[in-house]
Amino acid sequence: MSRAGKWVSRAGGSATPAADGTTRIRIGATRIRNGAIRAVGWATRAGARATRTGARATRPGDRTIPTGTTRPGDRAIPTGTTRPGHRAIPTGQEPIRAGDWAIGAGMAAILLVTALSAPAPALAPLGYVLLAAGGLALAAHRRAPVAVLAAAGLSALAAQAIGVDVPALAYLFAVFAAVRAGRRLVTVAATVVMLAALPFALLISHDETVGGAFTHSRDVLQLAWLVAAGAAGEAVRQAERRADEAERTREETARRRADEERLHIARELHDSLTHQISVIKVQAEVAVHLAHKRGEEVPDSLLAIRDAGREAARELRATLEALRDDGTSPPRGLDDVPELVRRARSTGLETMLTIDGEPGDVPAAVQRTAYRIVQESLTNVARHARATTASVHIGYRPATLEIRVDDDGTATVDAPPSPGVGLLGMRERVTALGGRLDAAPRADGGFRVEAELPVERVP
Repeated sequence: MSRAGKWVSRAGGSATPAADGTTRIRIGATRIRNGAIRAVGWATRAGARATRTGARATRPGDRTIPTGTTRPGDRAIPTGTTRPGHRAIPTGQEPIRAGDWAIGAGMAAILLVTALSAPAPALAPLGYVLLAAGGLALAAHRRAPVAVLAAAGLSALAAQAIGVDVPALAYLFAVFAAVRAGRRLVTVAATVVMLAALPFALLISHDETVGGAFTHSRDVLQLAWLVAAGAAGEAVRQAERRADEAERTREETARRRADEERLHIARELHDSLTHQISVIKVQAEVAVHLAHKRGEEVPDSLLAIRDAGREAARELRATLEALRDDGTSPPRGLDDVPELVRRARSTGLETMLTIDGEPGDVPAAVQRTAYRIVQESLTNVARHARATTASVHIGYRPATLEIRVDDDGTATVDAPPSPGVGLLGMRERVTALGGRLDAAPRADGGFRVEAELPVERVP
């Protein structure tokens, strides 16, 4: 038996020569070939699969939306804001869509056609302009419902005061839009003022008594029409609110299932691998210790077993921490990046951090992704790059967050390193946020990881 076989036997294992000239080593329940622990790669691949599995719902057909993100390529949607695939836009910032312009133009056309079919007063052109303005104002009913309500009411009153006798259809639609937006009290107050002022506007342009003006005002703006418009707006508002509530419930249920699945996978990995890897590491450490104590040379294969066991334990610990991160612990973000740089310096790697731009309210999902990119990049530099210096750059832009990590390691354009699980994980995180990730050797030597993440500023 070779010296390596003796030390393996003392560590509680066995060594068997293979046909290809290599040596298969078994310690505990884990087989090692030339000092390479197969459990290391298995644990890493299983951790990656588990991480991706944790982002999926457990029941077939269900889809999980991780906290703060949507489908790959879409912007992050805060919980309970809009329907899936729509970006949350606060009231007052809603863009005017083509359909809204069509509504305004259609209402203006209806009012003008109705007015032109009636006898024209002396100031008819001004009345037509007012009617057209009141109709076109409806295009902004999503963006500013109260302002549209006021504009439609004032244009209807002014047109009646001039003598253009047209039903207040634009005001009815404005009532519907305002109630749909949740402005019920303002709508009721504006309608009371409208009903009270309309007879006086009719008295200005028509030769009628006060009683006749009040009777005429019922034809211009009937109370039943107002009630119907308000009821329709409230019905639509309640339907949209129920739809949003149902979507929130589905997202919360999916996230809870994903958290439960992640914890289950973490427990399985811990129970199946941690004990075996610990046995390997402890037995290898004991064998090395005995060799040093007896003054004998420690074989390289045994040192490889010890080092691989340590590395496997570290990798498994990191995988379990990622799986158990259910959001209840304080999330890592951009404020924690300086600590990563400090840790990298403590290992002997000269690391520099630069930040430019004005830090804003960056969403938590973007901050977590940025932190993981820097963490994984610096880890790869320390383990694989054989670099002496590294630099971390964070740039705050109006619509994006830029992260760049450079090193002066041995990577070259002609011989790029093969991507590992860590790089694939970074790419998946960035893609989920709709961002871009480039990781490749630099032309002047070394390696660069560069990411650009979309940022939706919080007002």
